[in-house]
Amino acid sequence: MTMIKRSIDVILSLAALICCAPLMLMVALAVLLADGHPILFWGKRVGRFGRPFNMVKFRSMIVNAENLGGGSIAKTDARVTRLGRFLRATKLDELPQFFNVLSGEMSLVGPRPELWKYAETFSGEARRLLKFRPGLTDWATLVDIDEGDLLIGTVNPDAEYERHIRPMKIALQLKYVECATLFTDFRILGYTAAKLLFRNWVPPELKRFRKSLELALSGR
Repeated sequence: MTMIKRSIDVILSLAALICCAPLMLMVALAVLLADGHPILFWGKRVGRFGRPFNMVKFRSMIVNAENLGGGSIAKTDARVTRLGRFLRATKLDELPQFFNVLSGEMSLVGPRPELWKYAETFSGEARRLLKFRPGLTDWATLVDIDEGDLLIGTVNPDAEYERHIRPMKIALQLKYVECATLFTDFRILGYTAAKLLFRNWVPPELKRFRKSLELALSGR
């Protein structure tokens, strides 16, 4: 399965980069005109087997933002640029990650890569996640694709992320690794496409996770 999955990653990411090249060029130009250099942001993340890698995105925040606040970003975070809010809401900022997939640092489907500061916190069952390439999308993405919206109004987004969002993400990522098949991957890819079109939709099997997360973050 590993070889087949990698072949699918290469073929689909290459196709996506070719098809999205005009759009990516437009986004790059928009970032340059609106916010200047740099156009891209390289964020250090935990990769397969715990190795660090740089995940690439179109820059959606002010320069040096990672050193001016926490890693969890609410939609209203002052570090996010005006154009960046649009890019983050539409997920256009994540298009360059197809290069990470093509290079083998990421996969189309797999546990979303975590910030490097969490590298030493993977313990017990969670260490199983490190056997997989981090992905563009997974079960957790389908539950908290609008994480910035969920964190609006929280006093300490990092604390809320660690207390409520990250445990849910780990539970759903373990759900993935327990039944990681090509069929599961194509289901997640199909669900993700639907989620991008219908943002309020949640797969029936994940509704309880979404409800629990909303209740936890609302303080009720």
